[in-house]
Amino acid sequence: MTVAELAYEQIKTLPEAQARELLDFIGYLKHKGVLAQQDSALSDGTDDEWDEFEKLAGAWSGQFDREACYDRPILR
Repeated sequence: MTVAELAYEQIKTLPEAQARELLDFIGYLKHKGVLAQQDSALSDGTDDEWDEFEKLAGAWSGQFDREACYDRPILR
């Protein structure tokens, strides 16, 4: 028997309320998996953006270099 078949056999013995709760949990697990995939897709290629943030983060700590701020390709 597969895991799905074993789970189905167990689910059939549950009261309706518990079966619905289990169905909600399955939806949660699926959603959690989708979010994890989206997070890993978003993290790819963001190192350049993070480097840019760290370069300019000194503005909040009083170590602001105005010339470095305006020396970005988008402002040329």
